[in-house]
Amino acid sequence: MTAYLQALNSHTGPDPIPLPLADFATMLGLDGLGLLLSPTGGPAQLMQSHGKHTGTLEDLQQVQGQGPSLDAARLGTLLLIPDIAQYTGEQWPGLPAAIQALDVHAVFAFPLRIGIIGLGALSGYRIHPGPMSDEQLADAFGLAETLAQLTIATATDLAPTALLDDPGLHFAEVHQATGMLAAQLDTDCDHALILLRGHAFSHERPLLDVARDVLAHHLHLNDDTPQP
Repeated sequence: MTAYLQALNSHTGPDPIPLPLADFATMLGLDGLGLLLSPTGGPAQLMQSHGKHTGTLEDLQQVQGQGPSLDAARLGTLLLIPDIAQYTGEQWPGLPAAIQALDVHAVFAFPLRIGIIGLGALSGYRIHPGPMSDEQLADAFGLAETLAQLTIATATDLAPTALLDDPGLHFAEVHQATGMLAAQLDTDCDHALILLRGHAFSHERPLLDVARDVLAHHLHLNDDTPQP
């Protein structure tokens, strides 16, 4: 991990910097790893992911509007949950059971922050319960700090994709559908996003699929849509 972090810190030039999340996940003892960024203060978005369940896990939290990744990104909260089945917190009603249904049994979320500035989160999971070792935690903290430094360095460009070896916002279509719906209903984007989430939640569908249906004009929502 030290060698990887040194390479990240010393990277120069205009080319995108590669983030080998598969290697990072292996070193951290995780089955999946996701990088969520919000360098301009907006909602955290999944920018890059590794692992079979990472995208689905993050989509689930987007649908419910709650979860460890979102809390780490917007509140700066460190979440280490080595066994979801034993989790007794009350801040995410219904979410732990839904996470277990994905065959995910341990979740770890590390905030990306520079002082009081929230920049996103590094979120990982395991399909088997168990804590991260002290060495793995130290590596995760080092990686999160390095990614935060890189993110703040590129935030003024309004294009954090400079960090990525595969640029593109995972939920870009969600934002497009939100804007389209806001225009159709003559409302603001926050309310339109609530409607999208409400439909996804009530129909047990991924948020991304609902957004794509809206963009393709296969789905028409209104203010009667249930809210999560």
